[in-house]
Amino acid sequence: MSGRLLALHRDHGQSPWIDNLQRRHLSDGTLAALIDRGVRGLTSNPTIFQKAITGSSDYDEQFSALTQAGMTPRDAYWRLVEDDITRAADLFAPLHRDSRGGDGFVSVEVDPSLARDTGATLVAARDLAGRIGRPNVMIKVPATREGLAVVRSLTAEGISVNVTLIFSVERHIQVMEAYIDGIEDAVGRGIDPSRIAGVASFFISRVDAAIDPVLEQAGPTAAHLVGRSAINQARLARAASLRMFSGDRWSRLAELGARAQRPLWASTSTKNPSYPDTLYVDELIGAGTVNTLPENTLDAFDDHGTVTSTLDADPERAHAEWAALKGLGVDSAIVAEHLEREGVRSFVDSFEALIADLSAKAGR
Repeated sequence: MSGRLLALHRDHGQSPWIDNLQRRHLSDGTLAALIDRGVRGLTSNPTIFQKAITGSSDYDEQFSALTQAGMTPRDAYWRLVEDDITRAADLFAPLHRDSRGGDGFVSVEVDPSLARDTGATLVAARDLAGRIGRPNVMIKVPATREGLAVVRSLTAEGISVNVTLIFSVERHIQVMEAYIDGIEDAVGRGIDPSRIAGVASFFISRVDAAIDPVLEQAGPTAAHLVGRSAINQARLARAASLRMFSGDRWSRLAELGARAQRPLWASTSTKNPSYPDTLYVDELIGAGTVNTLPENTLDAFDDHGTVTSTLDADPERAHAEWAALKGLGVDSAIVAEHLEREGVRSFVDSFEALIADLSAKAGR
């Protein structure tokens, strides 16, 4: 244990979260040990639960009992998820209390098949938040166009939201606007805004995975841009966040106790094996942000990562290199739309495959 995770928050104001949840980690001390090492929150998604539930026998006894009692496999799945999320939230509760509601959050995603349905997502999110009933749980809502109104409504009701699958600065700005609108609505309803937190999950490695092949085909003139797009766009998103959460409008809300919606760097494991395994941690360290890490990336960073503030370094370079992509045949809007579509589809596929596995296990 190097203490790098602890140093991220202590010295640089960034919160490392773990992007994984398994039932055995709740009972064997693994998650508690991660908290001791400096992990300050947890994210989950349908793919994580698919791997956890189908990759072990940890859930078999409870699942069998639930289905034998008459639950459908789908309803039994949600009970399994709610139990894991509740136990994880309770483990993080002391950190949530000690940080005065600033950290110690656990995120759980609504049914991803509802991503294009505003009304259904809102109903599912309210129901999920109500059933879990923990102040340090964030409900994950995809940052589709249909999801923006959900973000505003949930925030207005005092429900903390993790807005996921953000792939462009333009959509990130819309997400931040929805959050601020929601905070204003909450204040108008008499809700204490200090009870509300939010993160905007900006996906990283998938951007390079989509853009790098185009740059590689462009030849030597684009070589210096390979592996830079995701970091550059994240730095532009950071700059947009600093602008959004300043000025008179936000200052009035901050005086009432409102918390800025923090950028959260997601998908931070490197997909290109030629890149350093800590690339998307080392290059995105900055105060007031979150980085959610899969276990292998977390362990790699704690072993040999570089702990220094890098997120705000050389903004002119980030702007120039991002702007240069257009001249090389990269349409960032099309890339973002494609990645959003693929991200939603991936989570839907994981969710549906898991329900099919559980249905087969239940003999239905």
